[in-house]
Amino acid sequence: MSRFLPLQITDIRRDTRDAVVVTLRPRPEDAAAFDFTQGQYLTFRHSFDGEELRRSYSICAGRDEGFLRVGIKRVDGGAFSTWANEELAPGMTIEAMPPMGRFFTEINPSAARQYLGFAGGSGITPLLSIIKTTLSREPKSQFTLVYANRGINSIMFREELEDLKNSYLGRLSVIHILETEGQEIDLFTGRIDAEKMTALFENWIDPASVDTAFICGPEPMMLTIADSLKKAGLDEAQIKFELFASGQPGRAKKKAVSKDAVHAGDMTEAVVTLDGATRAFRMPKQGESLLDAALAADMDVPYACKAGVCSTCRAKVLEGEAEMAINHALEDYEVAQGYVLTCQCYPLTDRIVVSYDE
Repeated sequence: MSRFLPLQITDIRRDTRDAVVVTLRPRPEDAAAFDFTQGQYLTFRHSFDGEELRRSYSICAGRDEGFLRVGIKRVDGGAFSTWANEELAPGMTIEAMPPMGRFFTEINPSAARQYLGFAGGSGITPLLSIIKTTLSREPKSQFTLVYANRGINSIMFREELEDLKNSYLGRLSVIHILETEGQEIDLFTGRIDAEKMTALFENWIDPASVDTAFICGPEPMMLTIADSLKKAGLDEAQIKFELFASGQPGRAKKKAVSKDAVHAGDMTEAVVTLDGATRAFRMPKQGESLLDAALAADMDVPYACKAGVCSTCRAKVLEGEAEMAINHALEDYEVAQGYVLTCQCYPLTDRIVVSYDE
């Protein structure tokens, strides 16, 4: 299981008024651990007034660029993103888990594929990594990106996208959809909704030619796009999601459990394996997730968003049964194999055995 390792900040570049691009370098002995796949993310941690917060940010570098880089957009009221935008500087060290995530498809150098990407705001970061790597390593493939923003000044990596278009002439198309600014083509103004998706398919994009579609952004936008893609003929296997977490709390305090819930029938014996070590503890069947119960038992289990989005807390149920309140990260086949997001996992049986090492 991944642990936090130090990364040195080698460069900070302001990309827009409220977003920075951070270049990072692992220690030589950790270089292999930070060898990433396009579309993956890093989970960082930092303490604010004694409280640890964790946040996940997607890698925006291509696999052939030779460095590790993330884009961090400031969120209103966000302690971590504000600190990153205002305080981070070259020479500082920050702790991160090695790369995680499955928002990608395997590269095939001999393939001639048509890729379609939809990004909203900072959802461009993993897609930028995917685009760079795909165009570099699949020389016969093409990529169309539909990128939604409020206005032109909020477009992250605008110049970099233009440079990529020039470097891969005829293989990368970028369509900017701006919510608050008019453009020469009316279709490219406003929000992405079902009507706009239909118009895009009628005038600019042939969905029948698409092999894989990537979507990263706020949930309402993603659901609209995914529904339109399915209606246009794409199946579930052709659509890859990376969802934003609407809220990312830090380490949860131990939750109070009602006295009425402490009766034997309302409790579960949880047996959790992490890094080869196994620990057993009692937890209530209701009111507390398996992740929070493990943290309360002083286990350093991995987590980031606690919103069922990032899959950092993924583990496998080996014995017993559990249900998930929310799941935006695991594929159906993973759930069928017994994997759960422990931040959303609640036991249904008197005993549950879970491993983070599977």
